[in-house]
Amino acid sequence: MPFYQSNPQLTTLAEQALADIWQEFPDLKPEQIALTWLVYDRPIPVNTGGAITADELWKYPVRGFNYRGGERIYPASIVKLFYLLAVHEWLEQGMLAASSELDRAIRDMIIDSSNDATSLVVDTLTGTTSGPELSAGPFESWKSQRNLINRYFQSLGWAELDPINVNQKTWSDGPYGRERAFVGEMRENRNMVTTDAIARLMHSIVGGAAVSGDRSSQMMQLLQRDLNLAQVTPVPGEENQVNGFLGAGLPADSQIWSKAGWTSQVRHDAAYIELVDKQPYLLIVFTEGAANSQNRQLLPFVADRFVTAMSHLQASE
Repeated sequence: MPFYQSNPQLTTLAEQALADIWQEFPDLKPEQIALTWLVYDRPIPVNTGGAITADELWKYPVRGFNYRGGERIYPASIVKLFYLLAVHEWLEQGMLAASSELDRAIRDMIIDSSNDATSLVVDTLTGTTSGPELSAGPFESWKSQRNLINRYFQSLGWAELDPINVNQKTWSDGPYGRERAFVGEMRENRNMVTTDAIARLMHSIVGGAAVSGDRSSQMMQLLQRDLNLAQVTPVPGEENQVNGFLGAGLPADSQIWSKAGWTSQVRHDAAYIELVDKQPYLLIVFTEGAANSQNRQLLPFVADRFVTAMSHLQASE
């Protein structure tokens, strides 16, 4: 059972939104999209700076809907959310020492989605480094160290995290040496997550229950996006995590905290959204396929359809 509660009204509105999306983008196949949508009814327990305890947050009923929310999908840069939470946990527990260089890498990993910065964060978390292939014994030790991140998230006991794998770095050109061996000949060990897993992770951050209220607030600061970037003409090959993503489909007076991910085969976004005079909500959307990954209108349209859904949504009794 997911941590949120299925709701007939959300189901009706989300299914209408999906129908509109497929009508607008008929080449988007049903198996090329997955999403999870959570709505926060009053009293709202999120974006409070950790004003309530983690135990209180997890007891709070949340209405939700998913379409293929448990399907394992390559997350691209959305995996950086897991490294963000993990590095704050390591820092909180004294397993790492804070430094200006680590702070810079964490910031660039989330704000700019830098793969080079992410490489440093993963190395720092796990005590591993990239490099030439290793002999069998040292490689087994290296793999065990790299899997520290997986073991940490499994230790949380969240059912939504059972199917995930988050032990790989993100690349621009691809892995080499020991990293190429680690991902597997058929890339069978690549990162894989679900929209439900991302929803649970985002819920913990937005709710102030990720590591601590203060550290959740620090994470939120890095995730906040400027919707004015939706008007910026994109530089070929570059993304700003708003233009072409969910933020570009929101009213100008909205607020969004998000992490996008994209490759030549996927275009994803995970966002906590606050509309004026509406309940806040989480919207996690994964899309696959080469044509969809290059379609800069798809995710903004999805966002627009869920803004419409929110306008028709009645508050929970």
